[in-house]
Amino acid sequence: MVAGRIFFGKSALPSARRLLAAGALLAVAPALSGATSLSGQFEARILAAHNRERAALGIEPLHWNPQLANSARGWAHHLAATGRFEHAPERPVDPQGENLWAGTRGYYGLEAMVDGWVREKRFFRPGTFPANSTTGRVEDVGHYTQLVWRQTRQVGCALARGQVEDVLVCRYAEAGNYMGERPF
Repeated sequence: MVAGRIFFGKSALPSARRLLAAGALLAVAPALSGATSLSGQFEARILAAHNRERAALGIEPLHWNPQLANSARGWAHHLAATGRFEHAPERPVDPQGENLWAGTRGYYGLEAMVDGWVREKRFFRPGTFPANSTTGRVEDVGHYTQLVWRQTRQVGCALARGQVEDVLVCRYAEAGNYMGERPF
């Protein structure tokens, strides 16, 4: 760049053409830099946040499932629109595990959201579910045990913005937190 002009090769482009060229460059910049779509970044970040904890325990990583993500999307938007915070009704056919998170709109990153569930590890004790909580309350470890449940292989998540809060819903297959079973 010289004297406020953008040079391509040896000649300066006229102002309108320069703006078009700059716009075109911005449009293809993600492809040129190897970046993926925003949804691809969302998926990769959510998977990485889950799989870090699973890897630390020697548990097989989760894989992204678009159908679970679609299911999570509907419930996340419902919660964000209504301001409610409750698990979806049980699915008698094809049960899915579910983790919910809500927090101040625009304040938390995806990794911090998932880390909220991982931090429940501090109350976890080995054994059969639901006797896995040092506090005696399954609510203190249930998100963590679902995240690391050994038979769970797939996850799909969605983030929705409400008036005040962001809501993250993750759905899991195979569902976890079965009475009398060990998480891992």
